[in-house]
Amino acid sequence: MGKRTIVYEKPIAIRSWATVAGRKEGRGKLAQYYDFILEHNQFGEKSWERAEQKMQQYALELALEKANLTASQLDYFLGGDLLNQIIATSYTARAANIPYFGLYGACSSLAEGFILGSCLLDGGFGQRTAVCTSSHHDAAERQLRYPTEMGVQRTLTAQWTVTGSGAYILEQGQGAWQVTKAVPGKIVDRGISNSSDMGSAMAAAAVDTIASFLQDTGGLNDLDYIVTGDLGKIGYEICKKQLQERGYDVAGRYFDCGMQIYHEEDQDVHAGGSGCGCSAVVLGTKYLPLLKKQGRGKLLLVGTGALLSPLTVQQGETIPGIAHGILVEYKGEGVL
Repeated sequence: MGKRTIVYEKPIAIRSWATVAGRKEGRGKLAQYYDFILEHNQFGEKSWERAEQKMQQYALELALEKANLTASQLDYFLGGDLLNQIIATSYTARAANIPYFGLYGACSSLAEGFILGSCLLDGGFGQRTAVCTSSHHDAAERQLRYPTEMGVQRTLTAQWTVTGSGAYILEQGQGAWQVTKAVPGKIVDRGISNSSDMGSAMAAAAVDTIASFLQDTGGLNDLDYIVTGDLGKIGYEICKKQLQERGYDVAGRYFDCGMQIYHEEDQDVHAGGSGCGCSAVVLGTKYLPLLKKQGRGKLLLVGTGALLSPLTVQQGETIPGIAHGILVEYKGEGVL
């Protein structure tokens, strides 16, 4: 449809999902809605990296349990994380023992997985696929910025990487929640190189993807919610302003996952939440249930990613932004 929007011809349902959250997230705004909250962010493991992998694997196991399925009944597993060579996801796929596509879209990886997983199902190449992402604050900080033990003072533009994981089971067929359209993102780089201001770096990519979807599909009137993945307060304001400058008044229907997780006054996260786990937990704990509560609705989830690495940060490179969008519609048919 139009220049960039994919329209899926076959019905693709979100059959089930599960969310696992860290200790800090378990004290935030969505505390009562997570499926599981870690008592300690090491989750009984020797390292934060191992804790993240265990967290992601548990989210997948919970999602399968909710759907009354086993891993062997999945045709594919798609996912990603922020660790070097996406090791948390790769080790989860090792345990699941099913065909695997490892994705790196940074914090847009969940939406990327939804797009590609839905393409596989729409093309008739399988019946079910899992999409799973995760992030861990302590692991991401020491990889991309500074080890937490150093106690480096964070700038006010910095966001707090979410310790969390979300797993989703997509299935070809009718269901309450349907993935109906998608818009793949393009790289947009505005020359920002500050790894402690990723909201500003990603905002232009979100604007590009949202505006492209609205141009292709005919405007805002058909959407109930537009939700970006993790722009935080600063990126959110930039995105909203630039969309308004393009003629799209998104007030009242545009929100950001990075602003939904923590209590701003009490939890000291500065510009908000970020990470692959950010949109992964907010989609399942807040927005899919919200569509059900309303009995109808269309949600455009735009996963946002800052495609930086430790190497590019050290070399002072700019941060390419990416944003992938999926449209989820609540049909009111079937059950979770």
